[in-house]
Amino acid sequence: MDRNTFTGLFLIAIILVGSFFLMKPTEEEAKKARQIEHLDSLKKAGLLKPAAVAAKADTNTKPAPVDSAALKAPFGASTVGSEQLITLENKDIRVKLSSRGGRVYSVELKDFKTFDKKPLILFDGNSNQFGIKFNAGSTVINTNDRYFTPTSSAIKVAGSDSSAITLRLSYSPTQYIDYIYTLGATGFKLGYTVKLTGLGDIINSRALTLNWTAGLRKQEKDVTQERLYSTVYYKNTDGGVDYLSVSKDETKDIADQKIQWVSFKQHFFSNVLIAKQGFDRANLSVSTNPSSVDVKQMKAALTLINNADNTYPMEFYFGTNRFKTLQKQGYQLEKQIDLGWGPLKFINRWAVIPVFNFLQQFNWNMGLVILALTVLLKLVLSPLTYKSYLSMAKMKVLKPEMDEIKTKVGEDNPTLLQQEYMKLYRKAGVNPLGGCLPLVLQMPIIFAFLRFFPSLFELRGESFLWMKDLSTYDAVINFGFNIPFLGNHLSLMCLLMTISTLIYTYFNNQVSGATGQMKYIGYISPIMFLGFLNSYPAGLNYYYFLANMLTFLQQYLIRLWVDDKKIHAQIQENKKKPDDPKKKKTGFQAKLEEMMRQQQQAQAQGKKK
Repeated sequence: MDRNTFTGLFLIAIILVGSFFLMKPTEEEAKKARQIEHLDSLKKAGLLKPAAVAAKADTNTKPAPVDSAALKAPFGASTVGSEQLITLENKDIRVKLSSRGGRVYSVELKDFKTFDKKPLILFDGNSNQFGIKFNAGSTVINTNDRYFTPTSSAIKVAGSDSSAITLRLSYSPTQYIDYIYTLGATGFKLGYTVKLTGLGDIINSRALTLNWTAGLRKQEKDVTQERLYSTVYYKNTDGGVDYLSVSKDETKDIADQKIQWVSFKQHFFSNVLIAKQGFDRANLSVSTNPSSVDVKQMKAALTLINNADNTYPMEFYFGTNRFKTLQKQGYQLEKQIDLGWGPLKFINRWAVIPVFNFLQQFNWNMGLVILALTVLLKLVLSPLTYKSYLSMAKMKVLKPEMDEIKTKVGEDNPTLLQQEYMKLYRKAGVNPLGGCLPLVLQMPIIFAFLRFFPSLFELRGESFLWMKDLSTYDAVINFGFNIPFLGNHLSLMCLLMTISTLIYTYFNNQVSGATGQMKYIGYISPIMFLGFLNSYPAGLNYYYFLANMLTFLQQYLIRLWVDDKKIHAQIQENKKKPDDPKKKKTGFQAKLEEMMRQQQQAQAQGKKK
């Protein structure tokens, strides 16, 4: 039994020696005065002393040209510097912080890979912006563009330890903004606290807006499907979870409720910012650029809630969309997994997921877990399957008598024909909808799985038989061009599912004795689903295929117990029984007969006119 597992990458913590270099006065008299102003500004900020921090220096970013006017403004010294990257890592994640903006520069999940086996990096570089915007006097400051001073160059957390690093944006030696990042030895959470010190007279802490922008990178094989499950989710402090459109660009301003967290959600991974005190208001947006390599672009402008000590505790979650993992984080993060609506969500949340979790603890291959899940489901639904088969068998036995009635009454009076059919059904004790109702009752489960499997993280990267990844399609043919209704490939498991459904429809017609148009209508749906499900996960089509195979087995076993001759004899016995006037008609029978009576009266009145 093969089982693909992801092995985490382990890199040696990088320590490159670097330092801030003070600008030396030039020999040119014309530049000397500007250099003196620069040094005075650095002294005021307490940055003239040698830096005690060694960090990984990505020298791709050169120091920006000195602007004497900017240096004189509030936080002027922070406009000058070179970008340094500081690495934080534990067993599960590797985070790079940038001294430019003090922001999270990139996040790598160490135990996971992209679909093409490359390191899985959630976002990286300048496509990610993160900064607090505020006014200092008449100057608008955006910390994303300012240079922070880190207290360490690299931190690797192991065992049961946790560690912290501070990046400081200084106004003066006693006035500054600290970004404090904390990381535990394991897990996907990164603590993030903003602390303002001595800046009460400098900035308005009631108008701090945190701006977060990220271009989310492609992680999965099918970017079209990945985009269908990627958008901005958010939760308000009252417990409600909502999201922006997954199919179109959307911007939403939320000012009437406080926001607990905002998630830049992809198909199988999420980037979540959680505010323990909540955000006062939010402006969220999601957009898609088809020509971009990014899956989607997401933005959030979040107003921090003012508090007395000017401390704003928050935390990031950078991790998987595995239901159990999200549930452990708290804050109802698991609600961003799309389990469907109404009854579909109820079935998935309280029936399918518990059974799936139970089966998963046996450490079977996911193909075997899906097989066991399908068998259990079919056992639960077997009474409905039996009733459906029995009802179709009764209708097949009655078909010769129905043909006689049709010949006697004729097809030119459909109302009378249906009345005669209803009399026959009532005498024989047959419900004409008995074969359909059990199938209708199973439809919510069928559609619940249509939501469950595409959102199931556990299928990602799991192989079974020829299917290399159960979370995406298994292309047996790649056309190299798009075919309307089908796409640019043909999924083998989807094809097998379609063939099995067509065979199932054929045998159903044999059991029910369907003729005319009804005989062929059942063949249309499988063909339509071939195009619809061709790009869906192989795991979903595998489940539908198994369901068809097990239904064949159930019907075969039922045939061993059900004898058409006995059914015919029982129907004949029922017909011999005198009508019981006290026997109450079913609601359906009463409504149908009333409708037929009204139609017959309308036809009679029409003939009189």
